[in-house]
Amino acid sequence: MRTVHTIKELRALLNSHRQHGHRVGLVPTMGNLHAGHISLVEKALLQADVVVTSIFVNPMQFGAGEDLETYPRTLREDQEKLEAAGNHIVFAPSVEEVYPHGLVQQTQVSVPVVSEGHCGASRPGHFDGVSTVVSMLFNMVQPDVAVFGEKDFQQLAVIRKMVADLFMPVEIVGAPTHREDNGLARSSRNGYLNEQERAIAPTLFQTLQTTAKALKDGDRDFATLESDAQTRLTEAGFRPDYYNIVNSLTLKPAKKDDTQITILAAAFLGTTRLIDNLSINR
Repeated sequence: MRTVHTIKELRALLNSHRQHGHRVGLVPTMGNLHAGHISLVEKALLQADVVVTSIFVNPMQFGAGEDLETYPRTLREDQEKLEAAGNHIVFAPSVEEVYPHGLVQQTQVSVPVVSEGHCGASRPGHFDGVSTVVSMLFNMVQPDVAVFGEKDFQQLAVIRKMVADLFMPVEIVGAPTHREDNGLARSSRNGYLNEQERAIAPTLFQTLQTTAKALKDGDRDFATLESDAQTRLTEAGFRPDYYNIVNSLTLKPAKKDDTQITILAAAFLGTTRLIDNLSINR
């Protein structure tokens, strides 16, 4: 496995692979890798001959007061995990390499509609930062396929729309949410939870499961289901951000005759913001 820090090094390596007809896969990450990230790499290895995992804590997607400065940087440990998984190239650029003229002068990519509401409402500008850096990574790596986790359901929808709207020649593959034994969705931010909060955290997924069962059983009183779920989370010790039952394709509020439904949820536990989702088909 090779680790490179500049676009020039990256392109030189990838040009060599392309000369041999190799299919290139990309797994964009912010590092501090866990088993969920490694599952994305494993999926990419099934889709491509050479896999690039990028590690870049993107300042453009962090809002004021968020955890940009404290977000864990664990490159050495990440490299060990990626090498064990069979990853081929780590691309770990500096902020100066990605944004040589600074954030203020950086051209931005904004994906309308699907980025609105949910995390888009709670974190203004977040998805502009995500779509911008992902479009830049696509131009740097020029992958044939890129793998993203379904835990970030809205993010995946934003990336799919960006690729379709801008005619980017990249196949986008979603990978199922990787969970701990208690159902908690794996996240780098789970490391912020203290012991008491970790015991409470699985309630988020359990609440999603309860709502999903009600929906499968034919309950279509979405407003009550959302309200009941938020009450349960509050009583468990969460501070709910949102709990929305939506059409899986549009991310707009679900209608009673929708056949593909996703429950999107975000809630604070202490200072840690957790997100999760669950989809059902009728």
